[in-house]
Amino acid sequence: MAFFRIAFFTGCLLTVPAVAQAAPVLMISIDGLRPGDVLQADARGFKAPVLQKLVGEGVYASGVRNALPTVTYPNHTTLITGVWPAKHGIANNPTFDPQQQNMGGWYWYAEDIKVGTLWDAVHNSGGKVASLSWPASVGARSIDYNVPEYWRAHIPEDLKLLRALSTPGIIPLLEKRTGLTIAQASGEEVDEDVGSARFAAALIAAKHPMFTTVHLRGLDSVEHSYGPGSSQAKAALQTLDKAVGELVADARKAEPDLVIAIVSDHGFAPLDHSVNLIGPFIKAGLITLDANKKVSAWQAEPWGGASAAIVLANPADAALKAKVSSLLNDLARKPELGIVQVADSREIAKMGGTPMASFWVDFKPGYEMGTDPADPPVGPAPIKGTHGYFPGHPEMRATFILVGPSITRRGSLGEVDMRDIAPTLAKILKVSLPDADGKSLL
Repeated sequence: MAFFRIAFFTGCLLTVPAVAQAAPVLMISIDGLRPGDVLQADARGFKAPVLQKLVGEGVYASGVRNALPTVTYPNHTTLITGVWPAKHGIANNPTFDPQQQNMGGWYWYAEDIKVGTLWDAVHNSGGKVASLSWPASVGARSIDYNVPEYWRAHIPEDLKLLRALSTPGIIPLLEKRTGLTIAQASGEEVDEDVGSARFAAALIAAKHPMFTTVHLRGLDSVEHSYGPGSSQAKAALQTLDKAVGELVADARKAEPDLVIAIVSDHGFAPLDHSVNLIGPFIKAGLITLDANKKVSAWQAEPWGGASAAIVLANPADAALKAKVSSLLNDLARKPELGIVQVADSREIAKMGGTPMASFWVDFKPGYEMGTDPADPPVGPAPIKGTHGYFPGHPEMRATFILVGPSITRRGSLGEVDMRDIAPTLAKILKVSLPDADGKSLL
């Protein structure tokens, strides 16, 4: 009888389906990558054979509806949290700083993220986490091997800051393994992205992290300078495509079960016009400048670019709110300014934008807010492309491609919500992300 019970129990074990094991994940962000530049690469004149091959081997989104505003830092934080900026706290790229006390500082620090991240979930489950140049990653305690994105003066002296903020020993290790310096593997140029991709491959081979995040910034920089779809943007994507192919191939040698997630934070639109939104606020007495043309006092301040959050010094002041609302509505009635919507706090909340904003001005693609209060009401834009508009604009859609041995589905997922990407990766990694508002796409 004892033998029968043992045999029966063993037979039952053999019939239980195997539980899928967690797979390591490499998430590569190509900043500013428009989904159509991969999905319709041939028709648009782009060459991206590696990314096209990944599309064919896994699942992909026709477009990713992203966060308000459609800029780098809020969206990269949504990618690792599964919530909008109103919850995760990374409201924009630069911090709100009307009097420039922060001297142009950005949301660099992980301590500003108010919810749990994929980094936290993997680290807390016992997995190792690695990251290279990911936004809002400075000081992230759950990243075991971290070279964060950080700068101050855009000069070589910044590299001392980067070394000080990175995980001790990790930069010398990567420099030795690749033969590159940190100066060749960090920054906003495409060539530096190629170096960063080589750093990422070396990091995965050396440390075998369960979850790795990598941010490549060069395409975004080129599209700002020359415009989306320009010959320079096409050359940049071709270079990055090759670098991604080498990274994926090398990383899979170290981790054969690796799942690759290719993402972007936003799309891009051509830019022609710069709108002086600050001037009317000065004229209305809402902003006061000193003798050096710097803000000395303010009651309401625009904050942004292609769309502009309007922050009130005292949001509870009904008279101030009414004055600002009247001013914005008057401006929106001037078609030459290119304003397509003035959202109030209720509409901002629906889009998940920061509650710091009492109003939010959205320009139509081709227009953005300028920064010089002495400029004419509308003038030529200083750059050729931009993003940051409301997420409803099709031009702002981001990219998502997912491929790996454990990803058995194939084909299009249709248009997806960016909040669903983090829960999808959490499912692959077999970790819990309780703060996320999104759902798994698998």
